[in-house]
Amino acid sequence: MIFTVAIDGPAAAGKGTVGRAVAARFGFAHLDTGLLYRAVGALVLKGADPVAAARGLVPEALEQPGLRGPDVAQAASEVAAIPEVRAALLAFQRGFARREGGAVLDGRDIGTVICPGAEVKLFVTASAEARAGRRLAELVEAGHEVSFDSVLADVKARDARDSERAEAPLKPAGDAHLLDTSELDVDQAVAAAVAQVAAALGR
Repeated sequence: MIFTVAIDGPAAAGKGTVGRAVAARFGFAHLDTGLLYRAVGALVLKGADPVAAARGLVPEALEQPGLRGPDVAQAASEVAAIPEVRAALLAFQRGFARREGGAVLDGRDIGTVICPGAEVKLFVTASAEARAGRRLAELVEAGHEVSFDSVLADVKARDARDSERAEAPLKPAGDAHLLDTSELDVDQAVAAAVAQVAAALGR
C-alpha cells in the first residue's frame, strides 16, 4: 500500500510529535524533513557550502549529535531559504513519501510542494507564545540557558523567514485539515490527527 500523510506547520507546533505518533499507530515510516535541513545547517556551521552539503547528504547525517540545538535550528532556517538546497532535497523526500507501506512526512512544504497529492494533509499550528513555551522547555531540558523572551523572538523571526521566503513559503495547502494545538495536550492532538487518517483509510 502506498499512502502519504503530509504534516506541515511552524516551529514547535507539535507536528513532529503528531507525525511520529501517527506513523506508529498505522505502521507507517516517518520522516522529519526538518532534520534534512538541520543536517545541512550543521554541515554549513562546520564550513561546508550549503548547496554542496544538500546534494551530498547521506542518511547517516541525520543521526549526527546536536541537530536539535538552537544554532543548528537557525542555520537550518537560513539554508532552507536557498532554492538550490530545497531542490537538492526534493527527490529524497518524494521517494520516501511514496514508499510501499505508507509514510508520514512532517515539515513546512510537504502538502504544498513535496506531496501535493498526499492522501491526508494536516496543518498543525499553535500561537507563537504556546510554541515558545514548548521550545523553551525543550532547550532547558537539553541544558541550554535561554529566556522565554529570546525564544519567543526567535520563534517569531523564524515564522517570518519561513512564511515570507520566495521558495516554498510556509502555508497550509488548500485542502489541508487545520489542527490548532494551542489548547490541546499531546494525546488530544494525536487523537485528532489519527481520526483524520483513519477516516481517509476507511477504518
